[in-house]
Amino acid sequence: MAMTNEAMNIPTFRLDGQVVLVTGSSKGLGKAMAFALGDAGATVALNYCNGAEIAQETLAQFKAAGFKGELFRGNSIDEADVDRMCGEIVAELGPIDTIVINATPAQPHKSIEEYDWDFYQSMLDFFVKSPFLLTRATLAHMKEQRHGRIINITTENFARGVGNFSAYVAAKGAQIGWTRSMATELAPWSITVNSVAPGWIPVERHANVPQASKDAYEQLLPGKKFGIPSDVGGAVVFFASEASRFITGQTIHVNGGLTVD
Repeated sequence: MAMTNEAMNIPTFRLDGQVVLVTGSSKGLGKAMAFALGDAGATVALNYCNGAEIAQETLAQFKAAGFKGELFRGNSIDEADVDRMCGEIVAELGPIDTIVINATPAQPHKSIEEYDWDFYQSMLDFFVKSPFLLTRATLAHMKEQRHGRIINITTENFARGVGNFSAYVAAKGAQIGWTRSMATELAPWSITVNSVAPGWIPVERHANVPQASKDAYEQLLPGKKFGIPSDVGGAVVFFASEASRFITGQTIHVNGGLTVD
């Protein structure tokens, strides 16, 4: 008689019974992550802050695909809003087992002379304050069950040291540092903390980017072709699953090998 995966101690990529919050998941890469998690069996709390109509369309598509989850509005850099939103998710879907920290603001390329500190601070709010607030709001349950997943969506731009992008790159570097520190701190509770660092994968907000810019980036890639949003979704499912249970404090670059360590 064939042995089950559990009997053979084969880790699974399935997420049945898990509640996962994905911030900024009404469109773009966040939407792809939410759909990948739903396809793996998770109950997904989709999140938006602005753009209610688009968010409702995404929820309708999500439900039409047969996935489990609901839509929640919340500002991931506002302490009271994070606490309120997480409370609503717990009341409606159950305790949150995994958080995927994806919400992001506009990311203009500017020289350092053109930036001001307020903009630097806005980047730090999204990429350091947001992980802090979301983790603090969900950590008690993870510690109690001695299991949890915290997944930061970072960027290849930190590893590449992209110029005229210092506010974003600095904040993402801080987010990666936070990931590494929290991985060590939370390991005794079997809570893993990892990062997924996408390369440039064009989504809706890149619709007006000149084709020449897209072509130039594509030529940098070893395979000479762009990734697609579901490539990032696959990496997120891996980190959310038991298949990655002995991996923490790490960053996976999803960029076709552009940054090879």
